[in-house]
Amino acid sequence: MIFVSTGISINDATARLGKGALGLVANCGRMGRFLINAVVYTLLPPLKFGRVVKQIYFIGFQSLLVILLTGSFTGMVLSLQGFHALSRFGSDAFLGPLVAMSIVRELGPVLAALMVTGRAGSAITAEIGIMRIGEQLDAMELMGLNPYRYVVVPNLVAAAISLPILTIIFDIVGIWGGYLVGVKILGVSGGTYLGEIRAYLGMSDVLGGLYKSICFGVIIAGVCCYKGWHTRFGAEGVSRATTEAVVLSSVLILMWDYFMTSALF
Repeated sequence: MIFVSTGISINDATARLGKGALGLVANCGRMGRFLINAVVYTLLPPLKFGRVVKQIYFIGFQSLLVILLTGSFTGMVLSLQGFHALSRFGSDAFLGPLVAMSIVRELGPVLAALMVTGRAGSAITAEIGIMRIGEQLDAMELMGLNPYRYVVVPNLVAAAISLPILTIIFDIVGIWGGYLVGVKILGVSGGTYLGEIRAYLGMSDVLGGLYKSICFGVIIAGVCCYKGWHTRFGAEGVSRATTEAVVLSSVLILMWDYFMTSALF
């Protein structure tokens, strides 16, 4: 009766639902094919080293300030909250491993990736989107140049290189931010803080976080380049593609983090 009163039949509702599902599957297929093409062109020479270095500077170096601020305050907050939780059980000596393992395993790779997505990923999408609506990508094809090599591949390689470095910096700054609060403010022994980290934090934890960061870099570059590549014409299309790229990248980072955590740890 609801469908009849609103003028929509059950068949129409089913058709719309099926059309939406097929559209979602088609978009996933196009995105997967786009990423595969980018990876293939990355493995095939020549690689535009100048463009790669430029994008490493843009994605990595220019994101350094936000990574330092985010990492330091994340470690401080984690140390503050962890100390009050551990002190209830007389286990405040384990504050160092709590801060270090939380940051190295999870918070470092994830928060660094989210910060890079918001700062650099949105700019990459907007830049490629403007190139699309300005027909610069079509001009490259007419001149016999491969837009993948000049636009997509440098961003993919640069993100895969920059994210692990930024994650390492995030981890170090976060651990020392926790040290500042835990030792200098809350009174935990500095030797205990650092000694317990050495005892409990293993190389597998560090490598697991780095593997995550590499995957997150590929996700950020792939999604942002794809959204910019398929931008619709007009300023509204660029703004919409930028928003979709940031949201989709953030969601995929969190989803992939769960699957990698279940596999690695």
